Amino acid sequence: MHRRNILWGAVSAFSAAFTVSRASAAGDVAPSRKLKVVYHLADLDKVSFVLGNIQNHYDGVGGPHNVTIALVVHGQALRAFHSASANPDVSKRVGQFSKAGLEFAACGNTMTSQNVTLRELLPGFVAAEHGGVVRIAELQSQGYLYIRP
Repeated sequence: MHRRNILWGAVSAFSAAFTVSRASAAGDVAPSRKLKVVYHLADLDKVSFVLGNIQNHYDGVGGPHNVTIALVVHGQALRAFHSASANPDVSKRVGQFSKAGLEFAACGNTMTSQNVTLRELLPGFVAAEHGGVVRIAELQSQGYLYIRP
């Protein structure tokens, strides 16, 4: 009986080692999946911080071709993106990020409450007609990872 337990333990250990070895080898040759991330921005005082996080994200992964990022803006934060009153740094970053393929979505409900249209926002925005939180949920259902700094 003792020999059977020793034999069974040896077979189990060999099998586990073989499985780990195969998984490691598969991980080395399998192509990495391009991450998709949605940033959620609602606080006016966090606009520069979030835009900085997005830049750091691009820098950290080697550029926008290695990650897909969306920014959903609602609440008071949307005021920072009104083209008539936007900070020049915010305008510059939005332009750069738009060229890099970042999706800027403005909450339709917030646009209505602030009485602002897409034409009055910085170029590159699309309207999240059903609301910012609905857009975030849609993106999450498509595999986007959620970040709210």
